[in-house]
Amino acid sequence: MGQKFDPITLEILWRRLISIVDEADTTVARTAFSSLLRDAHDYTCMFTDRKGRELAQGTFATPGQSGAMALGIKRLVSKLMASNCRPGDVFITNDPWALAGHLNDVCVISPIFYREHLTAFTACVFHHSDVGGRVASDNHDVFEEGLFIPLVKLEDAGILNEAVVEMIRWNVRTSDEVIGDIRSQIAANHVCAEKICQMLDEYHLEGLDDLADEIIGRTEASMREAISKVPDGIYRAEGIVEQMKGKKDIVIKLAVDVNGSDIVVDLDGSSPQVDWGGNVVFNFTYAYVFMAMKSMFDPDIPNNDGCTAPISMMAPEGSVVNCRFPAAVAARMQIGHFITEIIYRALADALPDRVIAASGGTPATMNVFYGKSKNGKPWHSVIIRGGGMGASSTNDGYYDYIFPANGANTPVEIFESDTPLIIEKREILTDSGGAGMMKGGLGRRVVFRVPDDEYAPIPPVNLGIQSGRFQYPPEGLFGGRSGARANFLINGEPGNPYGLTQFGPGDVVIMDAAGGGGYGSPFERELEKVENDVVDGYVSIEGARENYGVVVDSETMKVDVQASEKLRNRLKS
Repeated sequence: MGQKFDPITLEILWRRLISIVDEADTTVARTAFSSLLRDAHDYTCMFTDRKGRELAQGTFATPGQSGAMALGIKRLVSKLMASNCRPGDVFITNDPWALAGHLNDVCVISPIFYREHLTAFTACVFHHSDVGGRVASDNHDVFEEGLFIPLVKLEDAGILNEAVVEMIRWNVRTSDEVIGDIRSQIAANHVCAEKICQMLDEYHLEGLDDLADEIIGRTEASMREAISKVPDGIYRAEGIVEQMKGKKDIVIKLAVDVNGSDIVVDLDGSSPQVDWGGNVVFNFTYAYVFMAMKSMFDPDIPNNDGCTAPISMMAPEGSVVNCRFPAAVAARMQIGHFITEIIYRALADALPDRVIAASGGTPATMNVFYGKSKNGKPWHSVIIRGGGMGASSTNDGYYDYIFPANGANTPVEIFESDTPLIIEKREILTDSGGAGMMKGGLGRRVVFRVPDDEYAPIPPVNLGIQSGRFQYPPEGLFGGRSGARANFLINGEPGNPYGLTQFGPGDVVIMDAAGGGGYGSPFERELEKVENDVVDGYVSIEGARENYGVVVDSETMKVDVQASEKLRNRLKS
């Protein structure tokens, strides 16, 4: 029988594990080269027990990476165990089907030895801005998307494998930054390993096995208790995801089968895989299934292997939610991010107070810019942008929020220091949030300009976009209205948001993010809230009248209560 822990000691150790991973996160923030990592937090640090079961992950973990790693690391650990890994070994891979779904997510894995015994594994996955390849959503297979790194040793007993480093260096555009970020991953793993060994020393533990059993078991029990309160049944929903113009829309169908404390999500009937980069691997689909369930049933408990135990998933192989190699997968978030939204829709009637309407940040918008500066030096930068978050039963949606991906917006100053481009404007879009008793979050406009003076870059400037909501707006729930659609303009004319776009000096690009869907009837929104929205510039006077049935005086900016009541009665009828 293994060691048991009293509640206080267990809580202390659990918090200690999380603080260790967060310290590894801090290492990333201090040492990473890419602003996508330093400022947008598009990375995940975690560690597992020696069986590969996730024990803790960093606070800044993104759901797509962390959920996919929870499945993938287990399988990779079984391979590492068979290879008799040694202290000082470091492994690297970006296999989309093994981990987080596209080549940009490069994972560095290190075994942790304590007193010469293998006791755990630590892993750090970065979204690398540059992995070579043709940067666009309309690639036809994974070979066009960049460098594919199988599971190989990056360090052998502490000795760097220079051949692997050189292979990576010669297949990317900005090699110093990419190699620098990989070294940051190694450093994060080193911090995690060192701190775990210190904890084992301090608490006189032989290893993590007993602690892992206790933490994972309690977490699973907590998740199962929450799930068991939902009435048994099969809850169904489907969603439409836009494709490039001229192609048939993608359909995602799912059935959520709740049986006691177990949940099975079946995606049978979803569209077959497509000939562009929106395809989703099994792990990434599961990640956003899990994200939806975790956020509804037990959002406060820290993520570990116990959270995933009650939730299983089935997805037909060869479908857009479980694609086969060598499908193009670079833009997998353009489809994968919708899984969470569709699960909310399926469970909305059963759990109306735990779901939100559709979000304009679903999918997150990723803009990949690259080119050459005036002096001929290559530059490469990635920014992630959100949209209006969907409203809930109790709150308006957040403005310009990245959901469900949990990223962050890159500051203007950072982007302009990384590139020769200029951001002329960033502003919240009035009336872009879906009207409702609770209003959908507002989207945001960003205006980029290519300078045409002595600082102009060598043409062309390249832009690859991974995004959505250009055709179908984020839907509301329970009578809430849809948010505004996204928009992409080049010099005032509609551009192609699905391919690789090239610009020259003086060109101006406008990108509008979609607004979030509203929740509940807009005619039930409190008059005072509508008045405040108008005063703050979030809703126009015309929008208040047309969408909420509220009359606001243009001079006093006050609600005319009687006129509003009459207008609402007329609109309701």
